Amino acid sequence: MNENVLGITAGVLTSISMIPQLIKVIKERNVDDISWLMLLILIGGLSLWVWYGILKDELPIILSNSFAVLLNMSLLICFIIYRKK
Repeated sequence: MNENVLGITAGVLTSISMIPQLIKVIKERNVDDISWLMLLILIGGLSLWVWYGILKDELPIILSNSFAVLLNMSLLICFIIYRKK
C-alpha cells in the first residue's frame, strides 16, 4: 500500500471522529457539554500540524489536519452561536 494513501486514510478516519458531535450539536442546538477551551487548544494543535506538514511537504499531514481544523472550527462556530448567555 502506498504510504501516502495510508497516511491520508488514517488522518481522515481520525478527523471524521468529530462529525457525530457536530451533527448532534447542530440538531440539538445545545453546546452545554462542550469545552470551548478544549476546542481552541485542539484547533491550535491541528493548525501547527498543518504548518508542519507544509514545511515537510507531507500531503497526508496537510490534508487530514486541514480537514480536522475545518470541522473543529465549525464546532467552535456552533459553540459561539448556540451557547447560553
